[in-house]
Amino acid sequence: MNKQKIIQFLQSFVAIPMLAVATPLVGVTSLPSPTVVINQDIMTKASMITTQEVDSHKDRIIKVNKLLASYDSPLEGYGEKFVVEADKNNIDWRLLVAIAGQESTFGIHSCKKVSNSFLGYGSCKINFKSVDEAIERVSASLGGNNENTAKHYDGKTTKQILRKYNSVKPDYPNQVIRIMKMIDNNEDIV
Repeated sequence: MNKQKIIQFLQSFVAIPMLAVATPLVGVTSLPSPTVVINQDIMTKASMITTQEVDSHKDRIIKVNKLLASYDSPLEGYGEKFVVEADKNNIDWRLLVAIAGQESTFGIHSCKKVSNSFLGYGSCKINFKSVDEAIERVSASLGGNNENTAKHYDGKTTKQILRKYNSVKPDYPNQVIRIMKMIDNNEDIV
């Protein structure tokens, strides 16, 4: 009998811990993992930022489209393209629209020598296949993201970009900036 008790005693060292690990405690609810709470908090904050950014994005598109519509511009409906490309190239969202306003009355009086040259880019000597391409290429250039023009525009303020864009007219930057302010305030451009 002694030998039997010793075997049972030794078996308890193996069997009891295995049962404890395999069987959860009855009546004890699990506590939420701290990482889950942190992740939920981060997700909530990220979704709030995204919602604010989406609202701002929509608001800017509406302002651009409203302005272009008020001029019966052939660029009406391109508000989203202007805003998306400005954001992508880290330039002011109003910049290209204001340049189009100054150069061609928002596309109404585009350069006739070349296609889709409502921005006066390259002194009306550059042909663009489409309005989209013109917005994309000029936005990339002004944002310093075109290797051929980066030395002129990269790291510059909006006013410096405008001085380089049109160095012939001394008041050009102020004229374009005036239009930019009016776009943001939904004012008519006089």
